[in-house]
Amino acid sequence: MRAWMLFLLLACIFGSVRAEEFSSKVIAVLDGDTVLVLRGAQRIKVRLANIDAPEKAQEYGMASRQSLVEMVLRKQVKVVSQAVDQYGRMVAHLSVNGLDVNAEQIRRGMAWEYSNFHSNQALIALQEEARQAPRGLWAQANPTPPWEWRKQHPITLPAPSRTTVSPVATHATSLDPTCGNKKHCSEMSSCAEARHYFTNCGIKALDGDGDGVPCEKLCAPAEVKN
Repeated sequence: MRAWMLFLLLACIFGSVRAEEFSSKVIAVLDGDTVLVLRGAQRIKVRLANIDAPEKAQEYGMASRQSLVEMVLRKQVKVVSQAVDQYGRMVAHLSVNGLDVNAEQIRRGMAWEYSNFHSNQALIALQEEARQAPRGLWAQANPTPPWEWRKQHPITLPAPSRTTVSPVATHATSLDPTCGNKKHCSEMSSCAEARHYFTNCGIKALDGDGDGVPCEKLCAPAEVKN
């Protein structure tokens, strides 16, 4: 009986998350598929649903981020949430002035379609249109999908948001030989170093406000301004 009640409680929680819709201001663009929004006094990290953008260290990674910056930074957006992932990020659809931001990133060739089991035919069609044009990352002869790129670079980046991190994997990252003794933002020389210590070395104290962005004076100095 207790298990059944727990199931109902979780169903209600995630059902309400999926159904939630609100307007919010984008105060930071972290990469081509992740933004930080301000809802009242609360900052919420939002992962765009059904797409996967190149990582910033990949070719077209920064171009993908800039594309998203142009569309949404410092603008009011409509957020339609679907779920919360294992990193605590809201997974959602964004739109600005009627424009479907998630779909537009694909249409511009700035992200891959990455719906559940690749079932979203509308996004698949937009991706094929971009590939045929070719636009954005499709100008490359053989672009590497970000989920494959992350497999090839496991030390510098976290695992994809759609996979579950096992206790074994978590323990392995704590033994990362690139982790030193730094524990405070004042000891970090760059955002990249702060992200490495936060993600791979498990120094959670670097994210003082719990929004998923470590050492914000380094990692989001300009975007967080109103």
